[in-house]
Amino acid sequence: MLFDDDVSPLPSDTGYRGPTACNAAGITYRQLDYWARTGLVEPSVRGAAGSGSQRLYSFRDILILKVVKRLLDAGISLQQIRTATAHLRERGTDDLTRVTLMSDGASVYECTSNDEVIDLLQGGQGVFGIAIGGVWREIEGTLAELPSERTAAEQAAPAPNDELAARRAARQTG
Repeated sequence: MLFDDDVSPLPSDTGYRGPTACNAAGITYRQLDYWARTGLVEPSVRGAAGSGSQRLYSFRDILILKVVKRLLDAGISLQQIRTATAHLRERGTDDLTRVTLMSDGASVYECTSNDEVIDLLQGGQGVFGIAIGGVWREIEGTLAELPSERTAAEQAAPAPNDELAARRAARQTG
């Protein structure tokens, strides 16, 4: 089945550092850095803020990185990939799981139903397809085994049963 939205919701409180994003997407750190600097896929959790700062990528960012990698591997031009990723960014998250990207090697087409895929193939245009729902599940499996970080808002609030935080609070108040 090409279109199946049996995926878990996006984790909203988690970010992944560059090396983790590279590992999950199957790209080099050099590619990741170049794509971030040129605006192809920028980290949405936390961008670089100078030397020594760590970019944090969301699950959705890593999903798009993986799609970009697959399109590059299929020989799609970077210009076409930029157009496709800009379009994917505009879509809602729920919609992404129902999208299959098809290409004839020069252009990228978005299909959201089995009929659209069949029409494209019957027209002799489709060469390969990327079912984003499948990529979603693949990245979920990979990220489950890799380190992640909580966002700054989550880190700022101390856990209620954190002994060290309780001692600091007691010292500051009295």
